[in-house]
Amino acid sequence: MCGVAGILGFEDGKDLLKEKIQKMQSSLLHRGPDDSGIYVSSDRRSALAHTRLSILDLSTAGHQPMSTIDGRYTITFNGEIYNFLELRQRLEDEGENFESHTDTEVILKIYKNKGKDCLKYLRGMFAFAIWDEQEKSCFIARDSLGIKPLYYWHLNQTLVFASELMTVIGSGLPQLNLNLDGLYGYLTTGSVPEPHTLIADIRCLEAGNWLHWQNGNLTQHQYWQVDFTPQKISIADAQDKVRQALQESIKYHFISDVPVGIFLSGGIDSTAILALATEIKSTQLSTYSIAFAETEWNEGELAGKVANHFGANHTEFQVDAAFAKSILPKFLASIDQPTIDGFNTFCVSQVAHANGMKVVLSGLGGDEIFGGYKSFQSIPMMVKWGRRLDQVPYARKALAYGLQHWGKSSKLKRLSDFLRNPPTFSAAYQSFRGIFSHYEAIAIIQSLTKSDYTPKQFGSKEHQITPADQVSFLELSSYMRNQLLKDSDVMSMRWGLELRVPFVDRTLLESVASIPSHIRLAKSKQLLTQAIPEIPEWIVNRPKRGFSFPFASWMETDFGDYFADLDAPKEVALDSWYQRWSLAILKHWLEQVGLA
Repeated sequence: MCGVAGILGFEDGKDLLKEKIQKMQSSLLHRGPDDSGIYVSSDRRSALAHTRLSILDLSTAGHQPMSTIDGRYTITFNGEIYNFLELRQRLEDEGENFESHTDTEVILKIYKNKGKDCLKYLRGMFAFAIWDEQEKSCFIARDSLGIKPLYYWHLNQTLVFASELMTVIGSGLPQLNLNLDGLYGYLTTGSVPEPHTLIADIRCLEAGNWLHWQNGNLTQHQYWQVDFTPQKISIADAQDKVRQALQESIKYHFISDVPVGIFLSGGIDSTAILALATEIKSTQLSTYSIAFAETEWNEGELAGKVANHFGANHTEFQVDAAFAKSILPKFLASIDQPTIDGFNTFCVSQVAHANGMKVVLSGLGGDEIFGGYKSFQSIPMMVKWGRRLDQVPYARKALAYGLQHWGKSSKLKRLSDFLRNPPTFSAAYQSFRGIFSHYEAIAIIQSLTKSDYTPKQFGSKEHQITPADQVSFLELSSYMRNQLLKDSDVMSMRWGLELRVPFVDRTLLESVASIPSHIRLAKSKQLLTQAIPEIPEWIVNRPKRGFSFPFASWMETDFGDYFADLDAPKEVALDSWYQRWSLAILKHWLEQVGLA
């Protein structure tokens, strides 16, 4: 895991180019504290930068940017390619020679042989750029499921890209203007939906996409999308398929030249990873969790019980309000874009870092693939009732009007948003997962910018798949990708920690996505728990609880200074902690970038 950056087609002189690329590199040092490097093209108009967190081949042979022996191709790469050993063997059989034992060199060689088709062969998480010195072009790609982020700005001949939005901003090249579509997306969902960012003209490269730059011209292409086409399969065979796919994924995710730990919450997903990892690894595993002084929120005892059950060496850190307040400034300084999440990952990553870890596994993704959220029941029901209301003339719109004008809570106002539009899964999902309603978001934007704003139509198109698969697709491509994965990347990398997600694996998803939804998404993640019977019954039968912090009580007491003077418009009630949190985080971020 590393930091990458680049400036292509820069026309203002080689000295200024070097100054800017060095500044971008410096802003990424927390992502790669072990090594760093810069490459400048022969025409002195393009440059790549890299900061390295050494995980595979810890020697200097893994230095980046890395070039082929003939100097034609140079790569800056962030991520891990888990099947690099098989790919390397295949390339060696075809006559290739290698100078290192890194996955980076494997990407270079396979790109040299396969070009853009190299992406078909890569199993892992990645965001990389490969400069072609002969063609004076650059190929930039992001992994299929969006585990590793990549941001870019393109104007005239020049393209700037980096692992973090703040690094692109730090180049000094983009003008800093708010992207109101990105802001609307943040206010209504709690994170900035790709391809938007909060800065106009800076974009996030969508998951499963690549870019090609040459002579100032930029081409984008989507190379992968999840396919939920069902195949006939028995429940027993489905269980075997899930178990084998997850076993293989976990085995790959343990490939490392440094120790690998596990984040343990006491939930089904992280317990499943620990259970299978115990079979795969012969050495004792290390697990990490956080607990709370407040009994209502404390699940640390359960995580410790799971660790003890599987014989892991467990480390627990108790977070109380005083500690949370002391670390909050560091958390705020680490935010790349506003989000209502991330503080939990920030805290547990610090614990793992303090204990000498550089790589950890997380159970992120299990809920989206195996139906662990309430959304899998609630959203199809919302769509069903919305369509029934359509059978009565004007009933849906009349109810929407009433909720909008007389509904006292933001939840009712978001339900009004759903009823105002055709009852699609995308609209129901937005209402279910939302933070502020449509009109509340508009009021906040107008208050902040003093301008009229009408949002473009957000949401994904409907797919010809089952209702449950519709929800799975939305959870994978929205909440997981835009919030969970981005927050996990930024907050773990703040501590120089590589966070790996075995459930968020293209090969695993391609394998289990063909299992019919009535089996794969059966309530309470039955398929996953039946596939891994080692998960204790006291975990399986425990009511589902999302991992969260006692923010509401902290915001009323210890966090008070950070959540005062939010200046919400009178139309916005701020009736939940997450609404106040989202506005406070936004206010801080705007001040940080100079847009307040």
